Amino acid sequence: MKFIDKSKIRVVSGRGGNGMVAWRREKYVDKGGPAGGDGGRGGDVYLVADENMSTLMDFKHKSVFKAEGGENGGIKNMHGRCAKDLYIKVPVGTVVKDIKTGNIIADLKEHEQTVMVAKGGRGGRGNARFATSQKRAPQFCEPGEPPIERELFLELKLIADVGLLGMPNAGKSTLISRISSAKPKIADYPFTTLIPNLGVVKKRSGDGFVVADIPGLIEGASEGVGLGHDFLRHVERCRFLVHLIDSTEENPFDNYKKINFELEKHSEQLAGLYQIIALNKIDSIDDERKAELLKQFKEVSDDVFEISAVTGENLDKLVDFMGVKVDEIPKPETEIVVEEDLGAYNNDDSNFEIYKAAKDVFIIQGGKVERIAGVTDERNSEQVIRFQNIMKGMGVFDELSKMGIKDGDTIIIGHLEFAYYRDEMFG
Repeated sequence: MKFIDKSKIRVVSGRGGNGMVAWRREKYVDKGGPAGGDGGRGGDVYLVADENMSTLMDFKHKSVFKAEGGENGGIKNMHGRCAKDLYIKVPVGTVVKDIKTGNIIADLKEHEQTVMVAKGGRGGRGNARFATSQKRAPQFCEPGEPPIERELFLELKLIADVGLLGMPNAGKSTLISRISSAKPKIADYPFTTLIPNLGVVKKRSGDGFVVADIPGLIEGASEGVGLGHDFLRHVERCRFLVHLIDSTEENPFDNYKKINFELEKHSEQLAGLYQIIALNKIDSIDDERKAELLKQFKEVSDDVFEISAVTGENLDKLVDFMGVKVDEIPKPETEIVVEEDLGAYNNDDSNFEIYKAAKDVFIIQGGKVERIAGVTDERNSEQVIRFQNIMKGMGVFDELSKMGIKDGDTIIIGHLEFAYYRDEMFG
């Protein structure tokens, strides 16, 4: 399976159902009155973190997700059915960003963590809701709220306790296959590992920890050379790193310094993670070479292990020490900050914009004002008066006054077009 750790999707919440204009018509009910029901609520869209997913591959084949709309209201005060919410599963470790605003919406780090990314539209009220002692027969209803549509960018950052780092062919895949149940592809050529491999390592106490085998880094990885650049972010959430060194290389210590230099260029946080040094392939070098390397690496770290991932030499000591460090070192604090108030985003339907299209023509656009204009019958004086009162309450006329509108100027909202007269608009 190909490893996909970035994806773009489009989510659309459900439209609210429209209210109904209806009347009671029972034979023996005098002056039956209004009986139009409310529309149902549209479905919300949620993202849910699922630990059983390890890649964003599913979004390669489907990238548009739409929730159901609410049903319209009915006669006899029957309300429309509310729609079911839509839940989209993503891997644990997914960071969600709004493409339009660039804001980070959520950082889903725990199994079943849920975030609403698009709120369904509210259902419109039927004419029965507007009946008063003065207005016993309202001839209007409310439309349902429109859906919210968003384009989201998903980026996966693996959640692992330990990250394995090293040059290509250092033996990372062999090591993870020996200490866990992971079965990575292994061969004797550079970049055998094309995707991060995750393995669960069992501790003697019975519980376990997760190890990530990251594709080999080479010089220039932080600038996009080789494969490492795309995967460096997957070790940012690790508690610590195991730096695997190929002891058979001509200059193992130089390789160690090169990789650490790439970590520094990627981020200070990554460079500051604690490292265990594991000198691998010691079964292929003599004792004199072992002593020389051990002395060299002991100058930079107290925690140096001589191992052979092939023969299993000293692997039990390394795993035990890794288990101790997993218990000692807490998970690093993430620097990802959620930048968006979803509640405000999903409920803000009152904004409007006014454009002066000509000397005496003003065009008004916006969520609520356009929605209500869309279901206002200009031939029905009661509906027109109600619409003007809504505009007044929203401050539309105040803004028009600031822009210098004069009596007789034209106002256009959706399909409605009418002349402005201050005395009529303000009573």
